[in-house]
Amino acid sequence: MTNTAASILPPVRLTALSHGGGCGCKIAPGVLRSALEGMAMGFAHPALMVGSETSDDAAVMRLNDEQALIATTDFFMPIVDDPFDFGRIAATNALSDVYAMGGRPCMALAIVGMPLDKLSITAIRRILEGGAEVCRTAGVALAGGHSIDTPEPIYGLAVMGTVHPQKVMRNDAARPGDVLVLSKPLGVGVLATALKKGRLDANGYAEMLASTTRLNSVGPDLAELPGVHALTDVTGFGLLGHLLEICRASGLAAQVNFAHVPLLPTAAVLAPQGIGPGAIERNWASYGTEVQIASDLPAWAQRLLCDPQTSGGLLAACAQDSVGAVLDTFHAAGFTSAAVVGHLEAGTPEVRVGA
Repeated sequence: MTNTAASILPPVRLTALSHGGGCGCKIAPGVLRSALEGMAMGFAHPALMVGSETSDDAAVMRLNDEQALIATTDFFMPIVDDPFDFGRIAATNALSDVYAMGGRPCMALAIVGMPLDKLSITAIRRILEGGAEVCRTAGVALAGGHSIDTPEPIYGLAVMGTVHPQKVMRNDAARPGDVLVLSKPLGVGVLATALKKGRLDANGYAEMLASTTRLNSVGPDLAELPGVHALTDVTGFGLLGHLLEICRASGLAAQVNFAHVPLLPTAAVLAPQGIGPGAIERNWASYGTEVQIASDLPAWAQRLLCDPQTSGGLLAACAQDSVGAVLDTFHAAGFTSAAVVGHLEAGTPEVRVGA
């Protein structure tokens, strides 16, 4: 197809072109663990500080006594129909892994796969413009990338950042007694599914967009607080899945109080109606044996805890006497829903959820 022909294609709903959307496209955690089990990911480089062993958010390599390089990549299919919004969400999500390691992103490369026989050049350009705007806001040099013709639209970034070697936030450094603080409310997957089904109103869309385009740039500020021991971002595996990664990596058990977990208001209305992506069931099938759910917790609440979050919030594990500073840091950065959602304790890695 020529560029001229592609440029006059009629507008289409981006979400109609893909079988999934956002971080709900991730391979289920259980399937991923099986695929990687026993696999050698490379030789033991002496400068590699964080690799794939603990399923952390990004890889980290020590460059010298003052600098370490953070590298990550993230991309997915459309979670919204507006091309510019899709680009913004995907870029915000990709930068998040660097922030979750306590670092600052500095350069990115675009990852672009587009169905040229279905999407106009104008729509593709708007996706790229959305991603570029986020990079400009974050002070990240978008320095190129790679593109291919694909059956479904795909967009994301490969991101590099820097951090002081002593400030790296890992998911294996949590301690017994740490308090869990979550910065963003849950429910993005529920809202995305409602959008695809034509059941999301303007207020719900505004909630989803505000959450998914808020940069987690507060990560480096949290890394400066002495009581913050571990940090991760909550994305495709849901709150339970990413908390379990902290538990496994740190050798701890977690207690979550659902009543304290922040929820997007519209998601709290739609979830009891059974609305949500198929990734909820895939997530639960992957790690449900490691979770104890209180008998009085409604089924929809359990589903929200497994709901895949696209560009979700940061989950911090911090000492009890640092909770106030962590909450103040989140609130000052605009995360007004940040809340204490549970704690960690010694024990077999698992998550216990109370009502």
